[in-house]
Amino acid sequence: MGYARKVGWVTAGLVIGAGACYCIYRLTRGRKQNKEKMAEGGPGDMDDTGDCSGGRYNDWSDDDDDNNENKGIVWYPPWARIGTEAGTRARARARARATRARRAVQKRASPNSDDTILSPLELQKVLCLVEMSEKPYILEAALIALGNNAAYAFNRDIIRDLGGLPIVAKILNTRDPIVKEKALIVLNNLSVNAENQRRLKIYMNQVCDDTVTSRLNSSVQLAGLRLLTNMTVTNEHQHMLANSISDFFRLFSAGNEETKLQVLKLLLNLAENPAMTRELLRAQVPTSLGSLFNKKENKEIILKLLIIFENISDNFKWEENEPTPNHFSEGSLFFFFKEFQVCADKVLGIESHHDFLVKVKVGKFVAKLAEHMFPKSQE
Repeated sequence: MGYARKVGWVTAGLVIGAGACYCIYRLTRGRKQNKEKMAEGGPGDMDDTGDCSGGRYNDWSDDDDDNNENKGIVWYPPWARIGTEAGTRARARARARATRARRAVQKRASPNSDDTILSPLELQKVLCLVEMSEKPYILEAALIALGNNAAYAFNRDIIRDLGGLPIVAKILNTRDPIVKEKALIVLNNLSVNAENQRRLKIYMNQVCDDTVTSRLNSSVQLAGLRLLTNMTVTNEHQHMLANSISDFFRLFSAGNEETKLQVLKLLLNLAENPAMTRELLRAQVPTSLGSLFNKKENKEIILKLLIIFENISDNFKWEENEPTPNHFSEGSLFFFFKEFQVCADKVLGIESHHDFLVKVKVGKFVAKLAEHMFPKSQE
């Protein structure tokens, strides 16, 4: 009886694995490479179906790394010992198997094709594969399959009902950066749904910590920033990031142009919430933030940063904060605003390289500071 039970379990495992592999094969067979969607929505918070229609900044995944074929971690079987002829052959087969899986992923079908939409049963098999497999190249292919299907609104509910949220979130503990990035992309696509957001909030602190400690400008860091941006489309979960605002300003100051723009999208979501104004003003900002206006920085970055500053200034109520101005420490954004006139003089100067629009925005912000935050009567 015990032997028959073992055979039954082994057979069931093989059936699930074969079914999941077939689902991934359907998704990844020879078509043009597709990049996961990235969308920036217009005004509004949630649509009638419970999906975020894009209020503030709402990012879908942007899997833009086309050259990761050589970055994957190849899993070698235990018998593939170095220095033996059999081990050399086994390692060569493992490398070839991993390469084929990655190439199949890179040639995955277009999401406009019906062939890429998996049925609930097929999604369940892929989730079983994610839960059971420990091989990075299999996890990568399965997560891409889930990410592509999570781009469709009706599949977000199905994946949640199948228990997919904790299964994918568990992958965040992996040390493989490629697999972790793909897991973040899946969660990012799933987070466009309001109910999914409520269930994913328990992972926000982990995602935030992983994002600020990841290698600067890495794909994992950008994927984490996109997920946090989606999770802050509404005001409901923004308070969970209050202790990390200083880290976001640090990333903005040190990161490249892509990282800067992604951090700005996140900060803009926070700046539009009056309840986060005090937390933003308390945040410590790098001294290099002022130098942003001294050099030829990207015009888009400067304008977005000024919009964030204007929102914070508009939401600040001096009458309510007058008893506690000393609660803002040196080096905080509050003191940066207080000394912003120095930056403004450089931007508005005759020798300034900035174009007319930047100068107008800076002048407008200085006027708002004088009106809302630092009126002469308070000096």
